[in-house]
Amino acid sequence: MLSRVFNRGFDGMTHGYVAFVSHLVRRGFYYMVLYAGIAVAMGLLFVKLPTSFLPDEDQGALYAMVVLPTGATQQRTLKTVEKVEQHFLKNESAYVESLFTVLGFSFGGSGQNTAIAFVNLKDWGTRAKAAAEHEAESRKAMEQMGMKPEQIDAALTHPDNVKKIAERAGMLAMLPDGMAFAFAPPPVRELGTASGFDLMLQDRAGLGHEALINARNMLMGLAAQEPRVAGVRPNGMEDQAELKLEIDHQKAGALGVSINDINYTLAAAWGGTYVNDFIDKNRVKRVLMQADAPFRMVPEDLGKWYVRNNKGEMVPFSAFATTHWEYGSPRLERFNGLPAVNIQGQAAPGISSGEAMNAMEQLVAKLPPGIGLEWTGLSYQERISGSQAPLLYGLSLLVIFLCLAALYESWSIPFAVLLVVPLGVIGALLAAMLRGMSNDVYFQVGLLTTVGLAAKNAILIVEFAKTLVDQGMGVVEATVEAARLRLRPILMTSFAFGLGVLPLALSSGAGSGSRNAVGTGVFGGMITATVLGVLFVPVFFVVIAKIFNRKKKPAEPSASHGPQDDATRQVSVMPG
Repeated sequence: MLSRVFNRGFDGMTHGYVAFVSHLVRRGFYYMVLYAGIAVAMGLLFVKLPTSFLPDEDQGALYAMVVLPTGATQQRTLKTVEKVEQHFLKNESAYVESLFTVLGFSFGGSGQNTAIAFVNLKDWGTRAKAAAEHEAESRKAMEQMGMKPEQIDAALTHPDNVKKIAERAGMLAMLPDGMAFAFAPPPVRELGTASGFDLMLQDRAGLGHEALINARNMLMGLAAQEPRVAGVRPNGMEDQAELKLEIDHQKAGALGVSINDINYTLAAAWGGTYVNDFIDKNRVKRVLMQADAPFRMVPEDLGKWYVRNNKGEMVPFSAFATTHWEYGSPRLERFNGLPAVNIQGQAAPGISSGEAMNAMEQLVAKLPPGIGLEWTGLSYQERISGSQAPLLYGLSLLVIFLCLAALYESWSIPFAVLLVVPLGVIGALLAAMLRGMSNDVYFQVGLLTTVGLAAKNAILIVEFAKTLVDQGMGVVEATVEAARLRLRPILMTSFAFGLGVLPLALSSGAGSGSRNAVGTGVFGGMITATVLGVLFVPVFFVVIAKIFNRKKKPAEPSASHGPQDDATRQVSVMPG
């Protein structure tokens, strides 16, 4: 009963479809203008769609870095770390499973004024349930932190998401003794240390370390006023006080002291040096020599040390060396052979990483001449993938064209198939824009799949129409008949594939970012490739046939055909 009702309804729809297709193919050149408008709209959407490399993924973990002023003691750092621990274990207790902190180490460098916390979050399902149960408690805790009502409402939209948890931890950025900031790990491990953008600010003109630091601070100020970026921060060690020892080479030479002896004495006394090995209880042990602690504590202790000259006499350091304090970088930072500092940050809510990177490039352009940037980590990969995408699309279309040309032994018929590609791509672009997604790697994979689906639907009609033409049927009649016969298999395969990827588009939880990107693009492209494809593919076939057979002599109409039949049967042979 149900099948009969469905078949009657489908037969009625098919009859209406055939009538409409008959109307379209007889006015094909007019509807090609409409197709051109669709292709232009696709190009505009492609340009307007934000770009990125990978979607943000909830990996169930967070990093929190703690940085105190240069010279801060380990005790001060420990007190600041305790405040960070209290935030995650108390204010975020509904979502945080455990916390592990390390003092003296961070991704930006090592020192007693740095620390890092590894935050392990609860399972996604547990967090989602806790979010509903503890919304009131979370709101109260955020009010105590000083967050504004609109900030609280935005945070509670998806309070269990790892990105939202990191944003709430952003209130720790300005602690009394230092600052702390939380961030999610990158979607691909070993490509950087944090999600977001990652750049190296370079001194390309040899301006010096001080000029580079001033340019970095200027960039930080500009980024704080830029609405497209958030959480911009230097990822490195701040300049610290250093005792500079200046050697008067002329005095040292006059006193018979060599530079090698000076360096060796300093290295052995203040840093330690390897002497030899000895055997103790059948075990080989190393002998290391270093000055006793009371004689290497303050700069004045340097005056207590002597160097033996070439005459065997002991010469004090004060005879040829002076000291003074200055600020400098605790480590040498270079990138591609140039002095550089690392800067990390994230895109503002609702902004793609590609837009954020463009914003940073615009800000760097405002810095003094001689300062430039290079992308690294995930940002570098994003720039590479973006430049390779047009080549990938072009190569894919070329392969499809050559395969179709070999299949049909014709250079014209493949154009009727490839013209359907924009009809599928525009649906994928519209779906991504409506869901606020970006043109990332996963979306590009879905886009290539959409191209294949659209071409498959076109091949079903074109191949059958060409067979009917080869059997002697007119191009228009063959095209309409092929569209009628292939409508059911086209809809069947399209619906099956579309419903198959729908769970990807609607999925949530851990790893949903990549699944949403693929599913949304394929599902949106499938809809337009099917709805528009079954209408325009017959038009493409007839128009291509008329264009490539325009120089051929029209076939002689039979006496039984009327004027209208003559008009529809004037092209009876497809080009080979």
